[in-house]
Amino acid sequence: MTTSRTLTYEFRVEGHLDDHWSAWLGDLTITRHHDGTSTLTAPIADQAQLHGVLARLRDIGATLLSLNALEASSLPGQP
Repeated sequence: MTTSRTLTYEFRVEGHLDDHWSAWLGDLTITRHHDGTSTLTAPIADQAQLHGVLARLRDIGATLLSLNALEASSLPGQP
């Protein structure tokens, strides 16, 4: 499947990631939750970039709990 549209992805990982990981992971927005998990959100241009983020999460030993592609209408500030 080929698409020229950038999708926003939400990665949920176990533990609280420090803000310094944001740039190293590709300028993802990190949100820490009370349940001890973190959500990382960013626009991802293509499958290569998606695999790159997943590889970097693996490299830092983060446990991936979920991965979601967000619809434009579910993003904050979108109609």
